[in-house]
Amino acid sequence: MVLTIGLAGLALSAVGIAHQLLPRRFTLAQRRAISTWEMDRRWRALPVGTIFPASVPYSLPAEALESASSLMLDARRLGISPATKCSSAVSDAGFRVLHEHGCSAALRATYADSSSSMVATVTVAALPSASAAEAAATELPANGADRMVVRALRIPRTPAAGFDADDRQLSSTSTAGSYVILITAGFSDGRHRLHMADAYVDDEMMSLMSGLAHAAGATLDAPLPAPSCPGAPGC
Repeated sequence: MVLTIGLAGLALSAVGIAHQLLPRRFTLAQRRAISTWEMDRRWRALPVGTIFPASVPYSLPAEALESASSLMLDARRLGISPATKCSSAVSDAGFRVLHEHGCSAALRATYADSSSSMVATVTVAALPSASAAEAAATELPANGADRMVVRALRIPRTPAAGFDADDRQLSSTSTAGSYVILITAGFSDGRHRLHMADAYVDDEMMSLMSGLAHAAGATLDAPLPAPSCPGAPGC
């Protein structure tokens, strides 16, 4: 009997040790918390050239060309600004909204279209959660000609060397996970806030901004691998 009890205790101990040696399993709440943390730090962990690729494809719709097929074009990156305060990247009205929802930093880059006649500044604002980003995007001022949110980023010795507030023609706002992506585009030849009489120009500028937003968003909101914790007894 003593031997049986001893063997049973030894077996239970072995099961306990084996359980400790198994990889740790996270609860659903823990997996969500880890994923949120990974997404929030993505802008710090990724090389800035990954968020803002050197070349970004965009498509001009067939309707704008009065053609049966669309035209694929490429925007080229002119320069990237170091991470900055949110207040330095957007207007005062835009900053009030982003600050209220916890904006911690902003990344910026400027691109030129395939003909270098148009330039666009992309701003990525880092917020604490996807819900905060969605709320901020909804509350940001409308992108009318007199209420542009994004501050133009000049890049010396490029087509965007003179890009300033008066050159901003159109803007767009979108979200990718916990990030708000803000873009403003204009002409590189000094034309100021023109009424778009040319549908082709209008469509190309919108297509340019759409391609830039998609490129940054696809990287920032790419699916994360399932959290795992190899090793024992803990991580």
